[in-house]
Amino acid sequence: MTDKFKEKINGISIDRKRSNAYLLKHSKVFKDYVKMGETAFAEGKLSKKNKELIATAISVITNCESCMDWHIHEAFQAGASEGEIMEAVDVAIHMGVGPITVNSRFAVHVIEHYRPKSNNS
Repeated sequence: MTDKFKEKINGISIDRKRSNAYLLKHSKVFKDYVKMGETAFAEGKLSKKNKELIATAISVITNCESCMDWHIHEAFQAGASEGEIMEAVDVAIHMGVGPITVNSRFAVHVIEHYRPKSNNS
């Protein structure tokens, strides 16, 4: 990893902590959001580790670098291995590409609609 990425990740973490402290002091809605997160990530039918792996995949799909920083760190803290985190990233890659395959189905219909009658291939 380059120093540039180390600095970026550290900066994201520092900014999140600073901004969250401000928001916790000044925003009732943000306080409710934090409580919601505590509930959502609490142990339940799914373990915290599995919830963090799901959140990691969603973070990759939504390209939320701050979320990736937080949830990958939390996944490690919850006992996830690097391999498990990479599988979550792999699922995100697949799910990110999946909608494109759905969109391509409509392209097939448009091709069939406009295809010259003499060309059936």
